[in-house]
Amino acid sequence: MNTFGNIFRLTSFGESHGTGIGGVIDGCPAGIEADMEFIQSELDRRRPGQSRITTPRKEDDKVKFLSGIFEGKTTGTPIGFMVYNDNQHSSDYDNMKDVFRPSHADYTYHQKYGIRDHRGGGRSSARETIARCVAGALAKLVLRQSGISITAYTSQAGNIRLEKDYRKYDLSLIESNPVRCPDPEKALEMIELINDVKSKGDTIGGVITCVIQGVPPGLGEPVFGKLHAALGNAMLGINAVKGFEYGDGFDVDHRGSEINDSFYNDNGKINTRTNHSGGIQGGISNGQDIYFRVAFKPVATILMEQQTVNTEGENVTLKARGRHDACVLPRAVPVVEAMAAMTILDYYLLNKAR
Repeated sequence: MNTFGNIFRLTSFGESHGTGIGGVIDGCPAGIEADMEFIQSELDRRRPGQSRITTPRKEDDKVKFLSGIFEGKTTGTPIGFMVYNDNQHSSDYDNMKDVFRPSHADYTYHQKYGIRDHRGGGRSSARETIARCVAGALAKLVLRQSGISITAYTSQAGNIRLEKDYRKYDLSLIESNPVRCPDPEKALEMIELINDVKSKGDTIGGVITCVIQGVPPGLGEPVFGKLHAALGNAMLGINAVKGFEYGDGFDVDHRGSEINDSFYNDNGKINTRTNHSGGIQGGISNGQDIYFRVAFKPVATILMEQQTVNTEGENVTLKARGRHDACVLPRAVPVVEAMAAMTILDYYLLNKAR
């Protein structure tokens, strides 16, 4: 279960404190210009040490392509790549070697495999998402040729949230602040909250909103393989994600007469007057903007004493050490975009295959 996708597929490998993180991308169309500057910029958005509100771990996260690209363009053959780890502090985890960290994957990995890499969580570490960002960047480059764009941003941190829908914000402002929020005033409040939580050794969660524009109608399958189910699967596979909703989602305090998206002829093109459906109806894209929200829990590693048990089943007290994010949201924004890009491209290619 280390491969994602049907036609456009990513197989990732590597651990947080191993040699590095890498992957093999299969199914990427040939002749796509591999914009290395863009691909690296996507990794830079995810990398640690970007600002005071992220983990201070310093990693360059430089990607090295091993195959599948010739004279700057994809060849249609498997694209192999590697990002080497060069700033591990594995000793920070020595006190956790025989202890199950609360709300981490330590216990479940131990039960499933009978062995686990305690250094940063090994394979369960969010550092694995490096591979997703590389594949997602390539997927974005392919989708760009068809006029499809993907934009995500932090819409809530703790109890501080954006109340308006995405069309009311200038999304070009997302990268203007370290929390990646398009509302400058709310961004300052979020940063203040994260810094306050971090100073106490605690963590906090929130919500990322993603908007996909330019998707043609017809992507997705009518029963199994619905487009929103595929997007949900992609998002729920991201570390720390606890919830997914698309369109109006859980905003159910309305009647059908209020939220049905009526059609009209817009100079020869079928359009909808509203978009409560979130661009997907019957599991198939309808040509409108696709938008969804992804809920992230507070990071499980807190720099406070917690009660837990060790591998012998004994009650113990644990206090984590090391360099950790107080809030995953800023660095998760490019991961959400990457998973969305891979999903949309995969379903675009599936539709072409028909």
